[in-house]
Amino acid sequence: MSAQCEIAAKDAAGAPMSLFERYLTLWVFLCIIAGIAFGQLAPALFQAIGRMEVAQVNLPVGVLIWVMIIPMLVKVDFGALHEVKQHIRGIGVTLFVNWLVKPFSMAFLGWLFIRQLFAPLLPADQLDSYIAGLILLAAAPCTAMVFVWSRLSNGDPLFTLSQVALNDSIMVFAFAPLVAFLLGISAITVPWDTLLTSVALYIVAPVIFAQLWRKSLLAKGQAHFDAVMEKIGPWSISALLLTLVLLFAFQGEAILRQPLVIALLAVPILIQVFFNSALAYWLNRAVGEKHNIACPSALIGASNFFELAVAAAISLFGFESGAALATVVGVLIEVPVMLLVVKVVNSSKGWYEAR
Repeated sequence: MSAQCEIAAKDAAGAPMSLFERYLTLWVFLCIIAGIAFGQLAPALFQAIGRMEVAQVNLPVGVLIWVMIIPMLVKVDFGALHEVKQHIRGIGVTLFVNWLVKPFSMAFLGWLFIRQLFAPLLPADQLDSYIAGLILLAAAPCTAMVFVWSRLSNGDPLFTLSQVALNDSIMVFAFAPLVAFLLGISAITVPWDTLLTSVALYIVAPVIFAQLWRKSLLAKGQAHFDAVMEKIGPWSISALLLTLVLLFAFQGEAILRQPLVIALLAVPILIQVFFNSALAYWLNRAVGEKHNIACPSALIGASNFFELAVAAAISLFGFESGAALATVVGVLIEVPVMLLVVKVVNSSKGWYEAR
């Protein structure tokens, strides 16, 4: 292992779960209440914010998304990619679940629950949009929070870093065609120009900017890099919460009319989390990987890069779309569900190693 990769791995895995992260579900609930209230009290203000667009990109949201994503991507060391050969079986399981199982299983679950089982309980004009939001959520593998989940499960920090770097590299090229394909088979019209613009704005450009910033920070020493990371750490969650306030200000009327929508959208997301984490965990055991490799491999398959999913949903379908709401439901349940998965993989270590 190179010294640089070792430092990066320790940096990625060493930070404890912050207050914002630990109580993310509570903050999201408060943002739902605040957003709905603000939207009802000052509808003209939020309509004006919604009209602040350039090439179908909402400027306030674009800024907030960058503030969300950049601090996460600065932590990613793409120099760790050459280390994937150390645990090729675990990496193979991660890639299989993240890119060949997760998006397709979510497309199926979306069709099953949204278009079939729950269709009578949901607004008919939003069914396609809900499914699109679920697909966007599943097509974006987790980037930042997986470091937290890995640490809580005593996962190998270098493996966690290398699988994140590899997933992010693949996402640059695969996100747009994969989303377009899955939307196509779900009979949803694909706005290719908007999709490609979203990829350029929210994946390619932030990755380039973040890596240039990372390089300049590390040039001043590891202590300077750590100090800056600690300072900008809260930016991501704060920007996410502000985005949610905006989104729920637009979604408030629909939610007040049908509050059951959030619970119904949570069902396929929950099933997907448990299915993918269990599959990755079992496959790692089947191929003989160590427990501290299986844990982060299972956890990255269960969680999502929900910041990107929210951004893409707003860009493609708008603030008031069912797609945007579906991605936010993923944010709402992320922390408590992932903490449950962490507890399961930790408590089953004896079973895992009894081979």
